[in-house]
Amino acid sequence: MPQSLVNIPLHCIWSTKDREPFIKPEIEKKLFSYMAAIFREYESPALAINGTENHVHVLTILSRKITVAKLIEEVKKSSSKWIKTKSTAYRNFYWQSGYAALGIGQSNVAAVKKYIANQKEHHRRKTFRDEYIAFLKKYGIEYDERYVWD
Repeated sequence: MPQSLVNIPLHCIWSTKDREPFIKPEIEKKLFSYMAAIFREYESPALAINGTENHVHVLTILSRKITVAKLIEEVKKSSSKWIKTKSTAYRNFYWQSGYAALGIGQSNVAAVKKYIANQKEHHRRKTFRDEYIAFLKKYGIEYDERYVWD
């Protein structure tokens, strides 16, 4: 039987709705662990997950069995439902509707892991908005800013 071999590293980024500061230190590790379990469930292991109080970055290897859109939809849907069960403080938690999924190539995996690990330090100097727009420009993604910030 012929093999289907796939190795598609993706750097995925999305925020909380309206960039609300919901991802507090006391829930962050549990949330990221929960998200990692969802990625594993869809055979798309997360190599790194980190972020700040209003957004996340994930480095994953996309399974050949699922689309990017379906994977992100399932992670966001499941993690949003999960966090709402942790405290009434999260009852209004939502992820933004959109996301960025950037193909990085195997040679960039180590650099992206390091970038994701240093999110809190990085965002002492740069806002999420500026970071996100810079990624869109770097990857040549056309966008309409009226629809980026839902």
